[in-house]
Amino acid sequence: MSYLDFISLVHKSTPRDYVSRVTEYPKAQAAEKAKAWGYDYWDGDRRWGYGGMTYDGRWLKVAKAMAKHYGIKPGDKILDVGCGKGFLMYDFTLAVSDIEVFGLDLSEYAKEHAKKEIRESITTGNASLLPWDDDTFDFVVSINTLHNLPNYDLDSALREIERVGKGKKYLCVESYRNESEKANLLYWQLTCESFCSPQEWEWWFNRTGYSGDHSFIFFE
Repeated sequence: MSYLDFISLVHKSTPRDYVSRVTEYPKAQAAEKAKAWGYDYWDGDRRWGYGGMTYDGRWLKVAKAMAKHYGIKPGDKILDVGCGKGFLMYDFTLAVSDIEVFGLDLSEYAKEHAKKEIRESITTGNASLLPWDDDTFDFVVSINTLHNLPNYDLDSALREIERVGKGKKYLCVESYRNESEKANLLYWQLTCESFCSPQEWEWWFNRTGYSGDHSFIFFE
């Protein structure tokens, strides 16, 4: 298991005003809107979600970097756990020809508004119970998803990712290294349930037998 950063270029391209996140609108109400996982979260106001998630190709460089590192080749099957509207799934199909992409997300709205090219490859459900057989996928990826799970689902989800993947796996989750980053995470997040330091995430990986690679998003 290695620490590999594929995500920082995308993450750091987004400007964030942490203080306004908690002063412009009641945070509890914003979180309630976000956790409905519907229009408000994906395409509504920035105060309670993404502020409009449209495809712009920004994940293609991530897909290419992952494909190169993990040796993804034509014929491989890829699963994206917490795929949202499937933008990374679609960009994988641009990065590597003749691959099969599959996605899982809790949000029915996200599937309905996913890239039409891969929409039917998305299953709605919880990451704690993946509806695929053991060792189905050549590569399993999960970005900005698992920290949204409570502990009992997080434990199951990590075990499920390990179960359905043949060996190559990568996940990215939110974390913090100091009190400043912890405060920024608390200010900015709307859906996070598992607030873990890197050491605590390592504990989770060891506890569940997760053997893939990982990285963290820090709110500096």
